[in-house]
This record gives sequence, structure tokens and C-alpha cells, in this order.
Amino acid sequence: MSATIPILDLTAQYAALQEEIEAAAVRVLRSGRYVLGPEVEALEAGLGAMLGLGHVVSCASGTDALSLALRALGVGPGDEILVPAFTFAAPAEAAALTGASPVFVDIDPDTFLIDPESCRAAVSDRTRAVVVVHLFGRPANVAAVREAVGPEIAIVEDCAQSFGAKTAGQATGTFGQVASFSFFPSKNLGACGDGGAVATGDPELAERLRALRNHGSRQPYHHETLGLNSRLDELQAAILRVKLPHVTEWNNKRRLLAEHYTEMLQQQEGIRAPESVEGHVWHQYTLLSPRRDALQEQLAEDGMESRVYYPIPLHQQEAYAQWASGVSLPATEQVCQQCLSLPMFPELQPALVERICASIARAHT
Repeated sequence: MSATIPILDLTAQYAALQEEIEAAAVRVLRSGRYVLGPEVEALEAGLGAMLGLGHVVSCASGTDALSLALRALGVGPGDEILVPAFTFAAPAEAAALTGASPVFVDIDPDTFLIDPESCRAAVSDRTRAVVVVHLFGRPANVAAVREAVGPEIAIVEDCAQSFGAKTAGQATGTFGQVASFSFFPSKNLGACGDGGAVATGDPELAERLRALRNHGSRQPYHHETLGLNSRLDELQAAILRVKLPHVTEWNNKRRLLAEHYTEMLQQQEGIRAPESVEGHVWHQYTLLSPRRDALQEQLAEDGMESRVYYPIPLHQQEAYAQWASGVSLPATEQVCQQCLSLPMFPELQPALVERICASIARAHT
């Protein structure tokens, strides 16, 4: 039986923009240009204008964006990449697929974000880069990470969950050497399929990225390096162009919903609601509770969907065992036992937030 209140409802967003989205799709289908055409060029320009960066290179997915960013920086075998263990697998996966070794670091349990002091302790003479994940839409403190790791180590921002987030008036994705974005359908700016982008202020890095996403080629049938086939298609670019002007409004609605959640939950004993900070765009609303499993069971019984992001830290995943022998990350491990994400999407109504919080209260009585 489907939940009466889903964790995410993409149909509501589509319904609001149906005519524009379908017109954009028909425009592409009739054009005969389906890969790396004018829609992609216009989208890249629009993304760059919103971010305040000169170079945005679209690609096939957010995971590819991370891989392209690391490869463009010259990361390869023998290098080490610092990666938070509390996040989706893509940063560690991208590091490992370059031939580098992911080195897992801890988080701050109050923010869920990468801990600069854990980074400081993990730096070695092989450290080439650190992936700073702006998790759940909250901007990480990139300056503190920079101070911890030193000036020679590249900072790659993972902005998959933070499109539109800002700190001190500056967009996430503009603090490090290079940043990756995901346009997976569930993201704050989501396509109707996979898609991603890499952003940088460095024109030489951007040139390398454009070649790498296209089989290592700057001109047809001339291949200078080993690249990927990671090109955003025109259909997804056209759909993203329709959605891009609405992202700020959607993020503002997410903020209001998060404030309502926190107001309803702040008196609930045993619940640690996430902190609200400047520029947070609330990709997820994730709380902590020592009774997480009972809480999730009550929500399911009441017809309300919730998710555990993330149940198993990366350093305890089978795929990364060779890089994690003996690794202990106490904050990450505790958060994985207690975290629970509640429904969060711009079209969610405040009355439904109140029903969700009432269900949580029943689980804690």
C-alpha cells in the first residue's frame, strides 16, 4: 500500500509546469538535435549566471560530475582523497574509480557535515583532494576545511543536495577549485532522468572537463586523453531550463516547511531537530532519535513515508573494505543509528507536516 504522505512527490511539480515541460520536450524532439546542442549551451549559461561562476560543464550524472572533477585535477593511482563517511557512495566511488584511495573522515554530529579536525588528522603526503559534501542542503564550512588541510590540497565541493544554497551570500560550489552537481529527479533542481554538471572558475580546468566528458576529445576523432561518454542530452537540458527559474521559490518553501517541522518538534522529548542556518535549502529534513526504528514504524503505520539517509556508513560498506580496515568514526556511526528523514518537497502542505509530527509524538509516548 502506498503512503498517504510520501517522502517525495514529483508529480506535483510536474503538474504545475506540465505545459512548459511538454512544450520544451516537443521543441527538442522536433529539432533533431539531441546531445550537446543549444539547450545544453543555454542551460550551462543559466547555471553559471545563478552560481556566479564563469564555467559550467554539464554531464550525464552527479556521480560522473565527481569523477570528471577528480580526473580534471589529475587525481590517479597513488593519491588519497578525503571523503566523509556519512553521505551517499558517489564521492568514494568516484575517488576509487580514478585509481586513488578514498580516506574516510568523520562528521560533526550536530551538522552532519565533514569535520575539519578529522580531515586535519587524516592528511598525509599522498593526500591530493578533499570532497566537501554540502549534505541535506546545508552549506559546509569550506574555509575551515581549507585551514585544516592546507593550501596545496584541492577542495572539491559536492553540491548534489545543495543547489541554491548560500553562505555569507556566496553560493555553494564557488568556494573550492571545482564543484559537482546532480540533477537526479529528487534533487532541489531535478531533471526527468539523470544529469549533472561540474562548475569551476578556472578556464583551463573547464577546458579539460569539456574534453573529458566527450571521450577525451576537443575536436571530432582526435582523442588526447582517456575520457568518458558523459554528455547531458538536450531533452534533460530543456526540462532543467524550465525548472531553473523556480528553484529559489521552491527552496524558500522548503525553508518554511523546515521551520514548521522544527516548531512542532522542538518540545518533543528525545528528538534532535536539525539546526536552521543561513542559506540552508533543506534537501532533506533529518532528525536524530535514539528510538528511530520505533518512530519509523509508527510513521509507516500512520501511512507516512520516511527514509534513513544513511543506514550504513561508507567505511563499513563491503565495497570499500580494502580502504577502511580498522577505521573507527564514532560520530558517523552514532548518527547512522539515529537519523531519520521526513517528507520534504516544496508542495508539501503545512497541515501534513502537523500530521507527521503528531505521529512522531505518538511514537514517543
